[in-house]
Amino acid sequence: MPPRLITEKMTERVGIENRLDEKELTGLTILSHFGYGAVFGAIYALFEQRIAFGSSLKGVLSGVALWAGSYLGWLPAMNILPLATQQPRRRNLLMIIAHVIWGMTLGEVMRKLTAEEQS
Repeated sequence: MPPRLITEKMTERVGIENRLDEKELTGLTILSHFGYGAVFGAIYALFEQRIAFGSSLKGVLSGVALWAGSYLGWLPAMNILPLATQQPRRRNLLMIIAHVIWGMTLGEVMRKLTAEEQS
């Protein structure tokens, strides 16, 4: 899966790939993947009230933007992964669906948190 491939490539770039065992590489993959999502979610929280769509739609659009910015943007630009257009359609579909679900969840969690703050 892409998070593992990204982590492997990044550890190669910084020269630590041979120092990590399987357990450490798995842990680093999980940490980096969820950390990246958390940072994007925090950035989303700063700007989501400025977007005039419903919570779910804002979240979905953000999830798709995260996917596109990563898999059509910085990952290929840094030669970490090939462009998504060069990947199998099924993998892209899976990744887009995962990011849509993540984004919708993010949007709804923000709606709930904002509603509780205003109560």
